[in-house]
Amino acid sequence: MLRITKVSGPLVTAVIEESTDKPKYLETVFVGDRQLLGEIISIENGECKVQVYEETTGIRIGEKVELKGELLSVELGPGLIGNMFDGIQRPLEALDKVSPVFIAPGIHLPSLDQDKKWKFEPIVKKGDVLEAGAKIGYVQETELFKHYIMLLPDVAGEVVSINAGEFTINDVVAHIKNAAGEEIPVIMKQKWPVKIARPRVEKLAPHKIFKTGQRVVDAMFPIMLGAPVCTPGPFGAGKTFTQQQFAKWSDAELVVYVGCGERGNEMTEMVKLFPTLDDPRTGRPLMERTILIANTSNMPIAAREASIYTGITIAEYFRDMGLDVVMMADSTSRWAESMREISARMAEMPSEEGYPAYLSSRISSFYERTGVVKTLSGDEGSVTAIGAVSPAGGDFSEPVTQATLKNTQVFLALDAALAAKRHYPAINWQTSYSLYDEVFDEIISKNSLEDSDKTGFHTDTYKDFAGGAKFIQNRIMAKKLLSEEGELLELVKLIGMDGLDNDKRLILEISKSLREDFLQQNGFDEIDTYCSFKKTKLMMNIIIGLYDAVQEVLKADGGEDEELVAKIFDADLKTALTNLKYIKTEEEVEKTGIELIEDVKKEFMQTA
Repeated sequence: MLRITKVSGPLVTAVIEESTDKPKYLETVFVGDRQLLGEIISIENGECKVQVYEETTGIRIGEKVELKGELLSVELGPGLIGNMFDGIQRPLEALDKVSPVFIAPGIHLPSLDQDKKWKFEPIVKKGDVLEAGAKIGYVQETELFKHYIMLLPDVAGEVVSINAGEFTINDVVAHIKNAAGEEIPVIMKQKWPVKIARPRVEKLAPHKIFKTGQRVVDAMFPIMLGAPVCTPGPFGAGKTFTQQQFAKWSDAELVVYVGCGERGNEMTEMVKLFPTLDDPRTGRPLMERTILIANTSNMPIAAREASIYTGITIAEYFRDMGLDVVMMADSTSRWAESMREISARMAEMPSEEGYPAYLSSRISSFYERTGVVKTLSGDEGSVTAIGAVSPAGGDFSEPVTQATLKNTQVFLALDAALAAKRHYPAINWQTSYSLYDEVFDEIISKNSLEDSDKTGFHTDTYKDFAGGAKFIQNRIMAKKLLSEEGELLELVKLIGMDGLDNDKRLILEISKSLREDFLQQNGFDEIDTYCSFKKTKLMMNIIIGLYDAVQEVLKADGGEDEELVAKIFDADLKTALTNLKYIKTEEEVEKTGIELIEDVKKEFMQTA
């Protein structure tokens, strides 16, 4: 038993009273008479420093601290899908019935429903010899989702018994005899310490594309399944909305969304919106593949750290079933702020901007838990982490952004200037980057023949119009044109548009179309909020295909008509390009694009 000697906000100091008490580093405790949940983060000279995950107002000197004898852990099992938890995995719907409006301190409810019965279907039989982490059966948790029941990573051996039927998560469904001859009961629930990564056989190189439904990402800055991704941006640049778009429309099989220190109204919007959305792949409600963790800015600051670890641990659990999981962390800056406050209260030596010296290693240890892995059960699964960063004043040189950049492979820089122009997603195409370009191009090249065979146009000119071979060339050309546009706009300020020749005017017109008709996407439009990968490729190929076609016209003209580009890009053509994003079917997009290019050639090649 420990006794409280000092209280400093979320940090409580307790003295070890008896020599028989052996507190452990990172052990969880109940603090005070109200039994607030906390975690020991320092043991020195007979004193323990405890960070408390609940509001400490009212705690008095002399109250006891009770050791729980375990690390901070989460419950893993059927009932997670579609649920919403706080940072320490308390179910918010159940909490609302006990303590409406605000969560009263000291409430401890089981994370999962302990009484609900699930129909368990075995996939192994008596006498089978299983490795650690093997799947033994499944529960049909939702209409489309099979929740596999797995052995713990330290349990292996022969199946002595296994039963089909309806069970609660605490009922024994099987017995395993290990190498020592002990019979180990298996239930459908696991508990796992959140700060310890779940084991895997090996980590693999990313080799599948993570499609987001957002053209600027899918075409310009590709993400691979298992990638660590950073999305920094100042206030108002659309970080949260961008993350929500990824959560809604990405092709990951499961989404874990962590609202870490964000405003309550943003999480409220998520809670109200997600149950109304349909998954574009299945047509089923999106909540059937989503888990929400809400730790808003008015909740205790120490729980922000727990929420990040809770989210990544749940993601790893589903990864071990062989699923592709994406975790959204919004935002890791609030997590870093909680580390800074606790560090300051512990009187640790501060580093840059007051952050603790271990900031970079903590961020690194989080992103290292992402990746594509071969699981203990022999499957392949992945965890993709997309962490938003909120640098003060949009200063990307601040410590959290820089530490995140060192550990991520994709950098999606959100720009306040673009947001001010109502250009969303406000991802700056000049400063953003992806280190997966080569892998992405290789995958697209392999799939190009298959995609081109599916198109309805089989002429020599358009045989790969929807395929990947042309798309690879065109995305490179698009980046080049957008880069040249910036230089040309500076020139236009000096000499005016009339001082440019047709070639340079063409670059400005195509770049404008790329920006406004392709990169810009209306998240509130029923059609444009989500863009399939095939439609993304088609739109890119149409715009760059138009660029190639006009170049042919200009070459044939030989410079005779100085206003030729202005004549080609009349109001009708610009309207047609703008409307591409609002065409619902891919087939109609393809047909419209080819007609646009053919009409330009037909009309202007004759006059050139």
